Amino acid sequence: MNHSDSPPAKVPQLFRRVQKLMGNRFELTVASPSQEAADAVIDAAIVEIQHIEGLLTTFSDTSETHQINANAGIAPVIPSPEVYDLIQRSLRISELTQGAFDITYGGVDKSLWNFDPHMTALPSKEVAQASVKLVNYQNVLLNPKDKSVFLKHKGMRIGFGGIGKGYAAERAKSILLKLGVQCGIVNAAGDLCAWGHQPNGQAWTIGIADPNAKHQPFSQINISNLAVATSGNYEKFAIIDGKKYSHTINPKTGLPVTGIKSVTILCPNAELADAMATPVMVMGVQVGLDLINQMKDIACLVVDDDNRVHCSKNIRLKE
Repeated sequence: MNHSDSPPAKVPQLFRRVQKLMGNRFELTVASPSQEAADAVIDAAIVEIQHIEGLLTTFSDTSETHQINANAGIAPVIPSPEVYDLIQRSLRISELTQGAFDITYGGVDKSLWNFDPHMTALPSKEVAQASVKLVNYQNVLLNPKDKSVFLKHKGMRIGFGGIGKGYAAERAKSILLKLGVQCGIVNAAGDLCAWGHQPNGQAWTIGIADPNAKHQPFSQINISNLAVATSGNYEKFAIIDGKKYSHTINPKTGLPVTGIKSVTILCPNAELADAMATPVMVMGVQVGLDLINQMKDIACLVVDDDNRVHCSKNIRLKE
């Protein structure tokens, strides 16, 4: 039998799966020789995301987040090493952003902010300020000796809404890489990481959503081996006296942020991209861009309320 009779090597194809995880729409895309092989690796990545959801969710009495919150002001809790490390990284980002990112935002009194169309007035500054009195990342005490976490005041609550999806995307990517997936995308409801090139040799490209028409991208970016996260006020907002208020709350004032429609962060790591998108919104265009410009390997694109697009200095990182 001559060599020309042997079956051709299978060219990898792209296989996609969409699944609701962590309360959000996750889409996993992998290059694989067959549906069967793709299903096996995607299953493994989903198991990892479900594991993380089990640790971090605030909707379950058995999660580590719940145990830490339930013991606020009472006793330290020793979580799993991965949760301890995630909290430690979260506190570093709080330091870096001077508290614009803060996992203790779980202590904000949600009754003030329902962001439904019936909301007609902002709470007074005093009421808003009182609602964030328990929000202060400096009151999350980590003990490096026994790796315990203690929330200093009763009623304090942590939550990973600003970093958890990015963390899950990175963990899913690392599982897929270990299983030999050379190229793929994990998209955790807009926080995504992409690696490798598509089977046709082209880079992955994504559209940056237009805040005024979120199904219309206003620009495209090559993102192979990059992560992207977008935070915007077009998902949830309230209009009061003709002014649009984002569902993103400034942890220092308890009031919603204004002035920015969306922030898109590009960097090599989805967890960092996810965690930096909200604080830039909170800090505002100038302060936010100044911070990004001082950091390495990270770029940022901001659309303000007047539809002006502002870019960090290194946005050419998009190839």
